[in-house]
Amino acid sequence: MQPMKSPAGFLSAAAAAYEKRRLSVNYAVSRVLTVLLRTVFLIGMSFVMLYPVIYMLSSGFKSLQDVYNPTVVWLPQNFSLEPMKIALEVLDYTRSVGKTLTMTLPSVLLQLVTVLLAGYGFARFRFRGKKLLFGLLIFTIIVPVQTYIIPLYVNFRNFNFFGIGSLVGLFTGAPLTTNLLNKDILFYLQALLGMGIRSGLYIFMLRQFFRNMPLELEEAAMIDGCGPLRTFTRIMLPNAGSMIATVLVFSLVWYWNDYYLSSMFYNGTFPISVNLTSLSSLLDNSNMVTGIAQQELTFMRESILACGCLVTILPLLVLYIFAQRFFTEGLERSGIVG
Repeated sequence: MQPMKSPAGFLSAAAAAYEKRRLSVNYAVSRVLTVLLRTVFLIGMSFVMLYPVIYMLSSGFKSLQDVYNPTVVWLPQNFSLEPMKIALEVLDYTRSVGKTLTMTLPSVLLQLVTVLLAGYGFARFRFRGKKLLFGLLIFTIIVPVQTYIIPLYVNFRNFNFFGIGSLVGLFTGAPLTTNLLNKDILFYLQALLGMGIRSGLYIFMLRQFFRNMPLELEEAAMIDGCGPLRTFTRIMLPNAGSMIATVLVFSLVWYWNDYYLSSMFYNGTFPISVNLTSLSSLLDNSNMVTGIAQQELTFMRESILACGCLVTILPLLVLYIFAQRFFTEGLERSGIVG
């Protein structure tokens, strides 16, 4: 026979069981609340980020009847491609995108080469003035381009080939200069010389990435007879694929969306970002659109603007869908958060 427990033993066992049950219930409630709050937060953030795209898709394909109908809010009752057709016509979409691509793609590739070399140099090599140069790099990230746009404009308006033209002028009497405005080469030069759009940020990101890579990789390569350049091209670059994809995505987005520099340095045929900002004013000119009255054009303005924004960001959305995995991995491995 089992010995009978004393009343104190029964009370102690009951108290322990109650406390265990209470902790279990509290844990379950806290876990449910955590999941609920996390779900609400993610849904809310997703809505905030997706709302502009949803709004463009909703407003961009409304017919004139839907614009007149106050009951139509999100889903068009009469699907129409007329706003899209007008937006493409006013934006001169084919020429604008062609101009954007000729400016963007070479600049991005040249910038990628420059920032990779500079980021690896800051991460792995010791040289005199390294801290000073890195401080100037941070300075280029902090200082906005508006503070030095006037000397930059004058420099490209009278480009003297990095001082060589001025030396020629000492013998000829007139400096040798050329006008680079309204030419893509001025963006290529800035990208190649490390002063492209956001180059300082990319160099900083790559520096952080290469610093986090193990030194044993380079030591093993040097033992096998690889020099610094061969180690960089054969060892470091193949392991930096995700970071290269991240820099490419960032660079493409910023060059594609650039308005300030493009509007300053170009005239005549503008990139798509500049045409988009002037789309509203272009719609006021009835000569820009054929076959539609000015009054109808005024009522369809919101739909046309939505279509203009949609076709402008569409290439970037497609790019991000394919590069999302590399983009996220590159940010994580660079050590930059927030």
